[in-house]
Amino acid sequence: MLFMINSNKMFFFFTLFFSTLISISSNSWLGCWIGLEINLLSFIPLITSPNNLLNSEASLKYFLTQSIAPINFLFSILLKLLMLNFFFHDLFSIMINSSLLMKMGSIPFHFWFPNIMEGLSWLNCFILMTWQKISPLILLSYYMNINFISIIMIFNCIIGVIGSFNQNSIRKLMAFSSINNLGWMMSSLMISESIWKLFFFLYSFLIMIMCIMSYLINIFFINQLFNINLNFFFKISIMINFLSLGGLPPLLGFFSKWMIINFLIMNNMFLITFFFIMSSLIMIFVYIRIIYSSLLSYSFKFKWFKNFIKYNYIMIINFFSLISLSGMIFSTFFFI
Repeated sequence: MLFMINSNKMFFFFTLFFSTLISISSNSWLGCWIGLEINLLSFIPLITSPNNLLNSEASLKYFLTQSIAPINFLFSILLKLLMLNFFFHDLFSIMINSSLLMKMGSIPFHFWFPNIMEGLSWLNCFILMTWQKISPLILLSYYMNINFISIIMIFNCIIGVIGSFNQNSIRKLMAFSSINNLGWMMSSLMISESIWKLFFFLYSFLIMIMCIMSYLINIFFINQLFNINLNFFFKISIMINFLSLGGLPPLLGFFSKWMIINFLIMNNMFLITFFFIMSSLIMIFVYIRIIYSSLLSYSFKFKWFKNFIKYNYIMIINFFSLISLSGMIFSTFFFI
């Protein structure tokens, strides 16, 4: 946790936090744009590291892509004001939505997202997959083109699944999983903001567990799960949280997706429901293929490797996994 020691990074972390609050609490589009720009300028110092060329390259890519999105956002807003909203209403809504989709790394502006994730530390990956999506999603809910976003939701699920195949990097796998879950987040925004808050909280909780576990054992590639002399219960925890992230019942990740599927079926959105369910099943298959190979390789342990994970860390991770296992118990409280 580097920024906890470095006072400069601590400052940029707080400006990153408050820039999101500026965007979502502003009563004008100009204030929203200012919050997006402050957010961009706050996150770049957090991911820049003079000792790591991959971090510097990722920060440069992030600056180039994320500077284009707020410019398009401001340009679309100015055009909308100049035209006085009498002409091309759908066109302006699509332009504003597209700039916000680019900001959060959604389809069809997703190509920067896995490449930048590959060059970040696990802490910065967690921030990019969770906190950086809050302000674009909230602004998207203010001015949403339903037909356009419905198409984007379906393609998010499809591309997120296709990109997950044959990935050796865990960070890229998590990036495509984030793209897949972005479709679910947009659908929850269409239903209700309270549903979105619950889904986003549970998703952030599961992503936090995965990032903490990967940080503790210092792994970045899938083949490291086969080679490292890991504790068996730690591998079981990785399996539980992967499956929970995929939405397998009765785990915690299924609860939030179950609510969204219920609301989509009640509103007769059967096509979107079909694509969502199929994408979740394929993502679970991708996770099971990784976990199955990792658990089978448990017997191939090298005697000279030391189990370097502290017992306290294992207990904390197992506690988080227990929370994921008790997902259906929490879900019953929702219907009381």
